[in-house]
Amino acid sequence: MQLSREALLRAYRQMKVIREFEERLHVEIMTGEIAGFTHLYSGQEAVAVGVCEHLDNADKIISTHRGHGHCLAKGCDVNGMMKEIWGSREGLCKGKGGSMHIADIDQGMLGANGIVGAGAPIAVGAALSAKIDGQGKVAITFSGDGACNQGTTFEAMNLAVVTQAPCVFVFENNHYSEHTGVDYAVGTAQDIASRAEAFGMKVWRADGTDFFAVHETMREVLAHVRAGNGPAAVEFDTERFFGHFEGDPQRYRGEGELDRIRETRDCLKKFRASVTGAGLLGDAELDAVDAEVLGQIEAAVEAARAAERPTAEDVLADVYIAY
Repeated sequence: MQLSREALLRAYRQMKVIREFEERLHVEIMTGEIAGFTHLYSGQEAVAVGVCEHLDNADKIISTHRGHGHCLAKGCDVNGMMKEIWGSREGLCKGKGGSMHIADIDQGMLGANGIVGAGAPIAVGAALSAKIDGQGKVAITFSGDGACNQGTTFEAMNLAVVTQAPCVFVFENNHYSEHTGVDYAVGTAQDIASRAEAFGMKVWRADGTDFFAVHETMREVLAHVRAGNGPAAVEFDTERFFGHFEGDPQRYRGEGELDRIRETRDCLKKFRASVTGAGLLGDAELDAVDAEVLGQIEAAVEAARAAERPTAEDVLADVYIAY
């Protein structure tokens, strides 16, 4: 499926926003201004954008502890996210979610989650709600290779099949569960998708560093699920450019591994090479997007630094919901 120039520019911009958002946080965290753990998504941008470009606000996603990319790809506001990570009461969750628990219900982003594998059951619930509504909407849960070992994920996949819920299980296999290699920790290390297949759902596999492979694969997956065929799963083979968390020394990495994957498996480099090589977009157009995004991220950081901080009275606000 050939994308228009506008769609190509939008996809590139979305990936670039995620990359620069994360690269800037990598720098700012070293200043000590940002509290708590932060897990960066750099390297996996093609998955988030390739998936979410097919969704609207009524489609729901559930994210992980490495959730900034999913949030941005789903349409969450850059300034609101940066303020949230800085702990401001002007943030998307009024400073109470922080890096690992950003949510924006209006955008169909039901939340990031600090517990590995915890998003899958929530997504099945959202998918069942969509099934009852009957409007052809779906729920997607993003998980890493580590989550494929969790009982919550297994139970969620089984329940989705039993109830024929319109749920998509997206596994981003970046080869490391925290600090443990997938070859050591996962019995089906070379084929995580087969675990979902064993529950009775259709599965797909694709290169998660190639935006076009992700986008086309998700077009097929979502057509299958929206047609009422029950849940599906997809495994994207991708790369994580930073450690499990900021400050991770990454001694488990092989010598030269990071340099190699940044050079050969960078989804933004691949995208640029593909579109310029095919004459679909020019370097000048993409350079203009780069400059615009850098300005946007700089403005977001400055706004977050200056944003209002929580007060003592905010501690008990929004603890309980009123029906």
